[in-house]
Amino acid sequence: MAVQTIATTSAPGTTGAPETDRDTAFGPAVALSCRECGERFPLGPVFACQECFGPLEVAYEFPSGDPEALRAAIEAGPDNIWRYAPLLPVPADVASRPNMNPGFTKLVRADNLARELGVTGGLHVKDDSGNPTHSFKDRVVAIAVEAARAFGFTTLSCSSTGNLAGAVGAAAARAGFRSCVFIPHDLEAGKVVMAAVYGGDLVGIEGNYDDVNRFCSELIGDPLGEGWGFVNVNLRPYYGEGSKTLAYEICEQLGWRLPDNIVVPIASGSQLTKIDKGLQELIRLGLVEEKPYRIFGAQAAGCSPVSTAFKNGHDVVRPVKPDTIAKSLAIGNPADGPYVLDIARRTGGAVEDVTDEEVVDAIKLLARTEGIFAETAGGVTVGVLRKLIESGQLDPAAETVVLNTGDGLKTLDAVAPTTGPSAVIRPDLDSLRDADFFRKHTTDDRNSREAGLA
Repeated sequence: MAVQTIATTSAPGTTGAPETDRDTAFGPAVALSCRECGERFPLGPVFACQECFGPLEVAYEFPSGDPEALRAAIEAGPDNIWRYAPLLPVPADVASRPNMNPGFTKLVRADNLARELGVTGGLHVKDDSGNPTHSFKDRVVAIAVEAARAFGFTTLSCSSTGNLAGAVGAAAARAGFRSCVFIPHDLEAGKVVMAAVYGGDLVGIEGNYDDVNRFCSELIGDPLGEGWGFVNVNLRPYYGEGSKTLAYEICEQLGWRLPDNIVVPIASGSQLTKIDKGLQELIRLGLVEEKPYRIFGAQAAGCSPVSTAFKNGHDVVRPVKPDTIAKSLAIGNPADGPYVLDIARRTGGAVEDVTDEEVVDAIKLLARTEGIFAETAGGVTVGVLRKLIESGQLDPAAETVVLNTGDGLKTLDAVAPTTGPSAVIRPDLDSLRDADFFRKHTTDDRNSREAGLA
């Protein structure tokens, strides 16, 4: 496969990789391109345009050829995101390197949930809780690790609302990097423990995520941060490409076709924008047949700057101070917010939000109907899906995919106050017969049997 490459200089303060290695380190990626002005730059550990300060993203020169052959090659690949290596900024031998190998998680046909919500066109849950550290963040970190190798970084770091800290800690341990991650001081206990258990350094910052992110941006320019690769800052263009694999997998798992609707949670907004990018790439490569699709964004009401801007018809997203149980989405100044607005409007989608109470109800609904225990972000997407259907913004006769991006065991505090034993009884059958829940259970069973005989 002939791929044009652009060599880069080493990252400041790093040993750097030899130029011969750089020529193959990024696969089909050829440059970084500004999303605002279109200016191109060599591949490097930079994230902002030198001309207009707009965000940079990876630009590619994909191979041309028979889509059927490319589909066959993908299907013959490993059962993780490296099956899509020809479409990612990674070396061809990436699958043989020490990595967490995330991806190719289940796409669950959610018929029980569909009946509950009145969806008739088919409903699927893309359940990313099956990743190695139980969130979609393993995808983005896996790509960032390969960029960190290429640029000669020695320490992996990040600013995080929890899931990313765990993903970075695990990936660094596996790949042989030192790690030092930064989080708000008041995260859920489960996420704190998971981020710390991998043996790297975990630092709590007094403040919210936006305070943590500003701190990390300052650290990059200081000698204290020499040799550090911040996966969601100076490695952000590469990191973000991991979210494209959600789009690739959804379409492949649907039989190489586009769904009608996708409901995506919004934190920074990067996941939603990269899912759209992935869908557009599949169309251009001829891997799926082009047709209209709609992308919907989901936020918690306690941190809903993008939803507010969408509903008010604004192009500017005004920062807010987060106050929600959905801490993984609690980014009050989302970097990709304006691009989310553009995509929602271009595709005919929408951006909606739900209260904390609705989040908890949706977590329980998904667990009760499909046996999927989602973290609060998954409760946001399912809650927003229900709200979109009830308001008529989403056609229930259209095929819909809703994302669950993490495991509910990480956010037990959200449901613990209203979830527990049906009863506490003595160890004898009379005690069970007298329990209110059991009397109702037997009555329901009898009514069901009688209805079946009628």
